Amino acid sequence: MIYLDYAAHAPADPAVLERFCDIERRFPANPNSVHMAGKAAREEMARVTEQIAALTGASPAEVIFTSGATEANNLAIKGIAQASRHIGKHIISTPLEHSSVSGSLTALQERGWEIDLLSIGRDGTVDPEEVRELLRPDTVLVAICAVDSELGTIQPVNEIAALLADHPNCRLHVDATQAIGRIPVDFSGIDTLSFAPHKFGGICGSGVLLKRSRMPLEPQMNGGASTTLYRSGTPALGLAASSALALQLACDERESRCAVVQRHSERLRKALAAYPAVHINSPEHAVPHILNLSVKNVKGTVFQRALSEKGVCVSVKSACSADGLPSRAVFAVSRDRRNALSSWRISLSHLTTDAEIHEFLAVFDACYHELVK
Repeated sequence: MIYLDYAAHAPADPAVLERFCDIERRFPANPNSVHMAGKAAREEMARVTEQIAALTGASPAEVIFTSGATEANNLAIKGIAQASRHIGKHIISTPLEHSSVSGSLTALQERGWEIDLLSIGRDGTVDPEEVRELLRPDTVLVAICAVDSELGTIQPVNEIAALLADHPNCRLHVDATQAIGRIPVDFSGIDTLSFAPHKFGGICGSGVLLKRSRMPLEPQMNGGASTTLYRSGTPALGLAASSALALQLACDERESRCAVVQRHSERLRKALAAYPAVHINSPEHAVPHILNLSVKNVKGTVFQRALSEKGVCVSVKSACSADGLPSRAVFAVSRDRRNALSSWRISLSHLTTDAEIHEFLAVFDACYHELVK
C-alpha cells in the first residue's frame, strides 16, 4: 500500500504512542479528583497545558482541549457568535473552509446570522482589502483557515489580523489544522485558533482550541467539570500529553520534515504536469504537503477508485466533505465545474519515501492510460 492521504490523517508517531501509554499507566486518576492520585494527574495536566501554551504563544489559561478540530471550530464559531449577538450578527468567511466551519456558519445563518463569503483569487488566496470593505459595525467574526485543506493555499492571516486590530468588536478565528508543522503558526493577533494533533503524528480524538483570555465565548456543552469553563468533560490526560509531544516534535522538526516533503512535491509536480490531460490546481506558493490536480474528463472519484484498486490511497476533497459534489476550493480558483469534479488530492509527509513516489508515478501512468480516452 502507498499512503498519500496525510492531510486526512497521519499515523501516530511511535514516541507519541509510548507517551500516551506511559501517562495512562502512571496517572490512573481523574484530574478532577481531590485525592492524592487526582492531585498528581492534575499537576501533570497543568505541565502539559503549559507546554502547549509555550509552543503556540498562548498562556495556559487560553488552552482548551477538545475531541478534535471539528469540535474546536464549532465551539469557536458558535461560541463567539452567540456571545456577541448583542453587538451584531454579521460574519465574514471564505468558500475554502472545512465543513466543520462552513457547517457551523450554515447553522448560524439558519438562526438569523448573516454570512458574507470572500472572493477567492486565481492563486487561491483572499484579499485582505475585501475584508476591509465587508466589515460593518455589526461584524462580530472573521473565520478563515491558515492553510486550505484541499489546495494547500496559505492565506494572509497576519494581514487580516492587523486589519482587525482597529475593530475591537470583531473576532478572528483561524483554523490552523493544516498549518501546524508546515508553516510557522503564531497566536499573536488571533482570538481563537484550532488544530488537531492527529494531522501531525498525534492521536485521533484529540484537539485544541486556543482562546484569548477575557474574550467572551458561549460554551456548547454543559455539565461535567473540566480544565476550563468552556468545554465540559473529564480531562483526557493521556491524549493531552501525547498531543503536547506531537506538537513539540512537529515544531522542532518542521524545517527538516518540510525539506523532505518539498523534494517529493517538486518531483510530483514536474512528472504529473507532463501529462496533457493533467491540470495542477494547487498554486505554486501552496504548502508542498498538498498537491491537488485534475485529469480532464475523468471524475476525481473514478481516478481515486482506480488508484485505490492498485494500492494507492489518495482523497477526493477533504475527508470530511460530502461526496458527489464538485470541490468548492477547486471551483473557486478555476471557475470550472468540470475541472472541480475531476479534482483529487495527494497529501505528503516526511514519512513518504522516494520508493513510494516512484511507485505512485508508475501506478498513475497505468491509470491515466486506462481512463483518458
